[in-house]
Parts: sequence; C-alpha cells; structure tokens
Amino acid sequence: MKSFPTPYYIVYEDKLRRNLQLITDVARRADVEIIMAFKANALWRTFGIFRQFGISSTASSLNEMQLAIDELHCKAHSYCPVYTDQTIDHFIGGSSHITFNSVAQFNRFRHKCIGKVSCGLRINPMCRVVDTDIYDPSAPGSRFGVTADNLKLLPDGIEGFHFHALCESTSYDLEKVLTAVEQQFGHFLPQLKWINMGGGHLMTRDGYDIDHLVRLLTDFKRRYPNLHVILEPGSAFCWRTGDLITSVIDVVENSGITTAIIDASFACHMPDCLEMPYKPIISEALDSVDTSRPTYRLGGNSCLSGDFVGDWSFDHHLQPGERLTLEDMNHYTTVKTNMFNGIQHPAILLQRSNGDIEILRTFSYDDYRSRMS
Repeated sequence: MKSFPTPYYIVYEDKLRRNLQLITDVARRADVEIIMAFKANALWRTFGIFRQFGISSTASSLNEMQLAIDELHCKAHSYCPVYTDQTIDHFIGGSSHITFNSVAQFNRFRHKCIGKVSCGLRINPMCRVVDTDIYDPSAPGSRFGVTADNLKLLPDGIEGFHFHALCESTSYDLEKVLTAVEQQFGHFLPQLKWINMGGGHLMTRDGYDIDHLVRLLTDFKRRYPNLHVILEPGSAFCWRTGDLITSVIDVVENSGITTAIIDASFACHMPDCLEMPYKPIISEALDSVDTSRPTYRLGGNSCLSGDFVGDWSFDHHLQPGERLTLEDMNHYTTVKTNMFNGIQHPAILLQRSNGDIEILRTFSYDDYRSRMS
C-alpha cells in the first residue's frame, strides 16, 4: 500500500463483520429488527457482506430506495420530509413501510397507500439529548414530525410511529426519549402494529451498554406486545471500519501557527469534521496535544479558508511526503463527499479479511466534468 497514491479511503472487511455480528446479536437478543440507514453508508460495493447478515435498509430518497432494491435485494422502510405527486407512486412500489412527516402529507396520499404499503407517522417527542444543534431533530422549531399537542386522534390507516431523536447516542439517551414518547404518545401505542425508533444508536462504540439496550427494548416490548420494534442506526454499522490515508504536501507557518497542508480536504472529503465539528484521531500523532512537541494544524487542499482542523502533536517534525492515517472515515464520509474546487475524490479500497486489497473505485476528471454537466 505504500506505493498506492494518496489520498484514499480504505475499508476493512473484518471490522465490518465485527460490527454486523454485534448488531445482529442485539436484534436477536431483543427480538427487534435493526436496519441500516443509507445516509451514513451507501458504499454498495461492500453490500455483499451486509447481505450475508440479512441486513435491510431505510431510505429517504428514491435513489436510496432503488439502491436497497438493487444491492440489498429488499424493499425499503421509507421516510421523506415531503412526498410529491411525482415521487409517491415510486415510493409505494419500492417500500414495505412509508412514514409521513405530517398528518397533512398522509391525508394527501392515503388513498394511494392504503392496502399497498404499511403507513406510519413521524412523531416528535421534543426530548433533547443531542448536543449539536445541526443534528438535533428535537430542537425548537424542528420541521421533523408531529408533536403531541398537534395529534389529538390517530388518523385512520396509520399502522406505525417513527421517531428519531438521537445522534451517536447511548442507550440511556434512548431511555430518556422512550419515556417522553410513552408519556406523550403512549395512549396511541396499543392501536399500532410497529414503532421505528430511528437512528443514532451507536451500539458498536466502545463502552456502549449493550445489555442495558437489550433490557430497555425487551421491557418496552413486554409493555406493548402488539408492536414490532425497528431501529435504523447509521454510524453503528460502519463505526471504526475505515480510514482516510493522506499525505503531507507542504508545511507553512503564520502568526505562530504551523499548518501541515495535506492532499485531502476536510470540506470535500470529511465534511462532518467541520459541521459537528470534531477532530479525528490520527494514528501517527500523540494521544494528546503537547505544545512542547512539534504541533500542527491540518489544512485541506482547497481554497476554502476554513478548510482546516487542529491541533495534533507528533514525536517528530512532519515532512512533505509523509503519510497520515485519519481514523474512522467510513461512515458519513463517502456519502457526503463533494467536488468543490474540482478537488479529486479519494480512491476507495477494501481490505478483505484475508489481507487482499480490492480497489472498489477510482475517480478522474470525467467524474468531475459529468457532475457539472
């Protein structure tokens, strides 16, 4: 791999399988269904691995729905903030479940859906457990879901509820949200067939209390034996299953800040680092910042002034040509990359369990040109 040009993403099959085994074990122990959210992972060339574990998916667009059909060989659990006259029939044809964001949306299309697909309503318990506003569906003024004060009667034809209030959260956060759901919407639950508890269940993170999650779900099902329980995490499936390998190209200094400019871009290839924001782990860096050691900000190779993240300390001075491993760059990376500034996409590689390297995709000028056409 030392000869393969940077930047490139590399996904590890053995780590994917580890996560998939954990997730399917939770589903079996709690007797629930756990499906994958494409918004965190749409790297379909790896889906042969997912199919071996019987994974199906959720979809929030026609493209995601079609990807579920083509590559996971299943119909999708679909949720879209709004459906249109142009999209609704396609969603009905490719979905097993459709969740509507509002009662008005359901009433608009109920005549098309009833008898063809199981219809649900997104609810919003307004229980805030997410620290970052951009990722918090329960923030005041949220456009997602129906609040309890706006749902006096269950619309005829609604078979399930869907809520989503988590983001890389714990089972104890889910417990808080479930309490709010039961307090506000509990009188409707005996009338339903299913409940989708959305995403954000980061059960593959070290330290996550799996046993507590299983107890929480089991107890909930005991209270509502009529409900089929669904979870749809995104990050959990691909958590710590891939890295981004990049190279230092130049080192510059300004106002006492030393920046190592890399051949990748936070804005183009790691946008969550700027949106969250968060600082990824670099394998070659020290565990913590120590300004008595060589310390660097990392700058991306685009013209955006804010395309940087920092700081990291190293046990040596960085040199042009040196490679850095930015860890945990599989979930919410390849699905969110962009070609701002015409920056080339990193190649995507898969390391098989036997150590073999498979090149899944490389990119060229033609990809940029066709995207702009």
